[in-house]
Amino acid sequence: MFAKIRHLAIVSEKGELMGDFYKSIFGMRSSGGTRASGAIAVGDGYMGLNINLRKPGRQAGLDHFGFEVEDVEVVYARMQEKYPSIRTLKRPGNRPFAGISTHDPAGNVFDLSQAGMENRSEVYVEGGREQDRHVKHFALRTVDPVTVARFYREVFELLEMEKPGDDPNFYLTDGKVTLIVYPWKITDYEGTGIERPALDHIGFEVESVDAVKKDLQAFMDRNPALSSKRVVKSEEQEARLKLFSKCSYGQFQFADPDGVLIDVAER
Repeated sequence: MFAKIRHLAIVSEKGELMGDFYKSIFGMRSSGGTRASGAIAVGDGYMGLNINLRKPGRQAGLDHFGFEVEDVEVVYARMQEKYPSIRTLKRPGNRPFAGISTHDPAGNVFDLSQAGMENRSEVYVEGGREQDRHVKHFALRTVDPVTVARFYREVFELLEMEKPGDDPNFYLTDGKVTLIVYPWKITDYEGTGIERPALDHIGFEVESVDAVKKDLQAFMDRNPALSSKRVVKSEEQEARLKLFSKCSYGQFQFADPDGVLIDVAER
């Protein structure tokens, strides 16, 4: 594939706890430890998860994702030809996942990396490793799903997967990880808190949903102050869970210690 989806980033004030959560529940491994910026990186052997320290003015939660591409110059040329309003920004050298940052036509930010680029380390230079529990998909809600899906097909050559004729979503894959593009409609949030168009959730493929539930309970028992955050404690949370559970790729839904939504499904 011309492009691989290689990392997701979360902004959090609970870096150490979040890192422990993803290692305990999903078997992710540390990749580089805690950096000077306070960020923590873990990964499943293909997909890296970067937990960035929240600073004043920055919103918390699921924040952005990143591609590894064969040639960033090809990406530049494609964007200049078809999406000339898009801009790029070279990142500081202490961002091992982000040589370059840019955005799609709806303003969703993502990073770019290429073999030989200065910033590369951690997941981008880690040898291939497979594990039972790994990131299988993530979802993005946008007011213009048709344009956004076309952008990722045209610029990054992601493959569009088949779907039922009445499914309004787009499913784009690099062969290992799927980006689901949902339409964002304010009416979807009736009965719950309204969320802006943005990344929505992370989905993991696992060997056993029951085993994940047991590991989740064990983690909660070790950290009782977290009280689970399973999105089911009020009518508003139940309405949000109903919206979340529409993801056809998920069998069990919950949230990490900072409220990032997660679903899991068996292979």
